[in-house]
Amino acid sequence: MPDNSTKLYDGHDYQLYPYKPSLAAAVTFTALFAVLAVLHAYYLFKYKGWYFIPFLLGVIFEAIGYGGRLAGHYHPYSISWYVLQAIFIWIAPTMIAVCIFMTLSRIAIALESEDLLIIRPKWLTIIILCGYFISLFAQIWGARYIIRDDPTEVKAGIIVFVGGLSIQILLSSALIVVALMFHRCLRKYPAGANDLARGRKYLYVFYAASSFILVRSIFRVVLSVTPYGIPSLSTEAHLYIFDATLMALTIIVYLVVKPYGELFDEWKRRKDLGDPELSKT
Repeated sequence: MPDNSTKLYDGHDYQLYPYKPSLAAAVTFTALFAVLAVLHAYYLFKYKGWYFIPFLLGVIFEAIGYGGRLAGHYHPYSISWYVLQAIFIWIAPTMIAVCIFMTLSRIAIALESEDLLIIRPKWLTIIILCGYFISLFAQIWGARYIIRDDPTEVKAGIIVFVGGLSIQILLSSALIVVALMFHRCLRKYPAGANDLARGRKYLYVFYAASSFILVRSIFRVVLSVTPYGIPSLSTEAHLYIFDATLMALTIIVYLVVKPYGELFDEWKRRKDLGDPELSKT
């Protein structure tokens, strides 16, 4: 017989979601991310853009994550479905972000203007990979403890998880500054005028996608620190606005302006010729 002092939720003494997951929203975004994954897979294999495989996996993870929320609509007290959707929705943006930021060095190399970057391309790639690996590891490690019963472990998990997201925010902000400085140099020097004309759309897409991911990461940090303390941010509608929609827009802009082929053919040509600057980018 249950303890009468314990609040029950449909016969359960715990509540995983502060709402019942929306069926319509879950179906819509599961289908959307699945379609986007198919489209990106087509172009990735068509142009042999293998460096964007983590991006594709991130899109697939988004589809799986929102598929988990779809299952959560029917099984709102299933810990397995809750953990599945949470982990995949948490991890996917990091995998997408790391590929997006790696396009910066490729844009510079394709324009033969890598000397205008304040960080050499191969070091830029190393910094991005290491930074996002640490961020991803921290988020996964923290997520393991957030679902524990011990309040002390939950608190420690939240701190580590937020730390991982904070690394992502700092790294994203720094890389946007690097891109802006590179863009400014292209504008400043007459020799960069033609390069700027060729690379403008790629830089604008980079800014848009980076901004979407940055806003999403900030939203997640606020939500993690005060899970239900800010009513305006703890509703499911805001989760879909500041997470799902922003990630969908990020993925879509890279279908409109593809991160392979066209301008990036120059990067591939130089790599095939054995350019040492491209060995790790």
